[in-house]
Amino acid sequence: MQSSDLDVLQRAHDWLRLGHRVHLFTVIQTWGSAPRLPGAILVVRDDGHLVGSVSGGCIEDDLADHARKGTLPDHASILEYGVNQAEAQRFGIPCGGQLKIFAEPLHAAEQLAPMLQSLTERRLLKRSIHLYTGEVVLRHVKPEGQPNIDGEWFHTYFGPQWRLLVIGANQLGSILAAMAQALDFHVLICDPREEMRAEWHVEDADWLSGMPDDVVLDMQPDHHTAIVAVTHDPKLDDMALLEALKSDAFYVGALGAVKNQEKRKQRLRSFDLNEQEVNRLHGPVGLRIGSRTPAEIAVSILAELIQVRAQLQINGLAAETRLAAA
Repeated sequence: MQSSDLDVLQRAHDWLRLGHRVHLFTVIQTWGSAPRLPGAILVVRDDGHLVGSVSGGCIEDDLADHARKGTLPDHASILEYGVNQAEAQRFGIPCGGQLKIFAEPLHAAEQLAPMLQSLTERRLLKRSIHLYTGEVVLRHVKPEGQPNIDGEWFHTYFGPQWRLLVIGANQLGSILAAMAQALDFHVLICDPREEMRAEWHVEDADWLSGMPDDVVLDMQPDHHTAIVAVTHDPKLDDMALLEALKSDAFYVGALGAVKNQEKRKQRLRSFDLNEQEVNRLHGPVGLRIGSRTPAEIAVSILAELIQVRAQLQINGLAAETRLAAA
C-alpha cells in the first residue's frame, strides 16, 4: 500500500499533464476540534474535481465551488475558515474549530516531481515556499516537526515522518508492514531467520539484516520511531525489546497473551532495565478490539499506534501554540 499523499499528488500530476488548472491546499494550523491535522493536503482542479481532504467535507465543497467559478487565488495565499461562530456553523466545523490553509496554484506537472520522488523513495522532503515571490526551496531532512510559517516562508513536508520497525517476518509481520505504509510509516523489517527472509514479499519495506538487538542499536530509534515485536519467539523478541525500551522510540510493543507478557517483564527486569523502562512496553500489543486473525491483530496494533502518535502530535501542536503565544 502506498501513502495517501502519493495518491493525491499523482492525481494532480496527471491533471496538469492533461492541461487542467490545479490548486494544492495544505492545512497549516488548526484550533479547537478541526478534523484534520497540519500537513493534510487536498488538490482541486478547475472543474471542481478534487482528491484529498482538509476538513470533514464542507470546506472541500467551498473550494471546489470557487474552482468552478475561477475565483481561487492566482498566487500563494493563506485562507482561514471558522474564524467566527457563523462561519464555523456554515462550514460544519465542530465546536468552533478553526483552520488555516495554505493555497498554492500549480502550473506544471514538473512542480510535483520532487515530492512524488520523495514519497516513492520514502525520503522526507522539506518544501519551503516564499509567501510573496512563490520561490520554492527543496531539501531532504530528518523529521523536524509540523508544517509551519516562519517569517515570509511556509515550510511543509512530503515523505515519511514516522518509522516502524517490525521484528518478525511472519504472516502478521507481512500484513502489518503492508498496512503501515498506507499510514505514512517508513517500514523496516528484521528477522534473522533465513527461511523467513526467503519468503518475504512485501514491497517497499526495508529489510535490515542482523540480530534484533544490533538492528535496534544501529537504527538509533528516535521520537518518530515505533518498534513492534511479533515473532512470538522470546529469544528474538526479547533481544529487540531490551534495546528498544531504553531508546527514544515513542512506542514499543510485543505480541503475546497477558500471562506471557508478565513472564516477559520478569525476564526484562532480570537484565539492566529499570521499572520505568519495563512499564513502557505495550503488551499485549494493540487495542483490545477482540482481534483474532493476523489481519485483525494488525489492525489493532495500528489503531494503538495511531492513538499514541495522534496524542504526540496534539501535544506537540499545543506546545507550539504556547510558544507562539509567549
